[in-house]
Amino acid sequence: MASFQRFEDIKAWQKARELNKAIYGVTSSDPFSRDFGLRDQTQRAAVSIMANIAEGFGRRSNREFANFLVIAHGSAAETQSHLYIASDLNYISESDFEKLYGMLDEISRMVMALNLHLRKT
Repeated sequence: MASFQRFEDIKAWQKARELNKAIYGVTSSDPFSRDFGLRDQTQRAAVSIMANIAEGFGRRSNREFANFLVIAHGSAAETQSHLYIASDLNYISESDFEKLYGMLDEISRMVMALNLHLRKT
């Protein structure tokens, strides 16, 4: 098992937590907040990143943890896709898009690096 004592010690989880604060911030502003479907789906996808890192850690096996990290990676890509829609509809500014997309890219790289490490051990 990875050398983490708690899921809160995982940097990718910490970054995902920061991301969620930012996602909830931009989705709570009009006009994004009024598009209930896109708002909710974007929030759920972002929350899924954090939740799958934690759940995978809780499974207590490297193999299962690695599988949940793949799911977290997929949720990051889903969130990025939702951001494109929000940007296309002018729900978020270009700077918010770049910031959030960059955060998701960093989290994705961290998650996959941890996944590779777990699969090698």
